[in-house]
Amino acid sequence: MNSEPNNLDDEKASMKNYARYSSIAFQLVAIIGVFAFAGYKIDQHYQHKVQWVTAIFCVAGVCLSIYQTVRQLRS
Repeated sequence: MNSEPNNLDDEKASMKNYARYSSIAFQLVAIIGVFAFAGYKIDQHYQHKVQWVTAIFCVAGVCLSIYQTVRQLRS
């Protein structure tokens, strides 16, 4: 019977970690998606033949999302 509180604590801790890491993944996808969409709209507005702004914004979004992920994992 003494092991039941520990099991509940372990289960709560694992659910907390699951929620934390899942939110990081969603933030990563959202940041990259927003940057890619913004770059696409800029290229569409200026009618660029080669979509350089989209490519640059995608790379910037990936860099920012990696920075954000590392920062959250450190804390």
